[in-house]
Amino acid sequence: MFKWLGNKRLIVLMAGVIVFVALMGFTFGGRGAMSWPEGFLKDTVTYVQGWLNKPARAVAGFFEDVRRISVLYEENRQLKLSLTQYAKDTARLNDLEAQNKRLKDQLGFTERQQQSNKYKYRIAEVYASSPDPFNNTIVINLGEKDGIKPNMAVMSVEGLIGRIVDVSPFYSNVQLITDLDSSSTKAIAVTVKGRENESFGIMEGYDREKGMLVMNKIPKTDNLTAGDVIVTSGVGQLFPRGIEIGEVVSRDEGEFGITHTAQIKPFASFNHLREVFVIEVPEL
Repeated sequence: MFKWLGNKRLIVLMAGVIVFVALMGFTFGGRGAMSWPEGFLKDTVTYVQGWLNKPARAVAGFFEDVRRISVLYEENRQLKLSLTQYAKDTARLNDLEAQNKRLKDQLGFTERQQQSNKYKYRIAEVYASSPDPFNNTIVINLGEKDGIKPNMAVMSVEGLIGRIVDVSPFYSNVQLITDLDSSSTKAIAVTVKGRENESFGIMEGYDREKGMLVMNKIPKTDNLTAGDVIVTSGVGQLFPRGIEIGEVVSRDEGEFGITHTAQIKPFASFNHLREVFVIEVPEL
């Protein structure tokens, strides 16, 4: 209690001194030099004011730094969001450009095909593919409701890739020609493009190590040679005539030397298929 009263008296005394000095300054403001009591009091008051201002400035600076850090944090957050959105937009743009190129290529493909035959090409997106390397199937988003039927041929822009094996109302399973070594897959009757009435063979195997299709039952008198383009012959009516499959890489003598066999490099890529065509042959 007495300590508080003592502090109060000291504060009142200092306030009185400050007021006194101020009044003297106004009163004798026109004089030249200050007397030593005036100078002493002024220096004392100035020192005390400076000593009191230092913590006040420090506190004010601290809150200003906090405000600046908050502003920088918000700006940094906004920049990160903008950068993330930019990356998403860039990826989407790249995907759209790639899709646009694929669709243009496919449009050119269908126009060329329509000029050479009367087949109808139904474009479909690859919905899923089997992760099993020995179960070469894909799922497309066309089904029975779209008029898709088993054994319809399926191809990409490059060439034949397989046939429809199972159909549901909205989806279909496609067995790839890389699964030709399976007993459940029918062989493909083939011929040479430009010599359709002179060459003949059966595509009925796939060499997984070499990535080559195997063409068998080639007559010894056949002029088939490396560089020839192999197409479907239409014999058997399973695959429509004239669908490109691949290019002859080599030719060898078959078993017992009665017929020959050939290695065919497929035109189509069977990895990362995005869009394919289901070939619909008009009924006669």
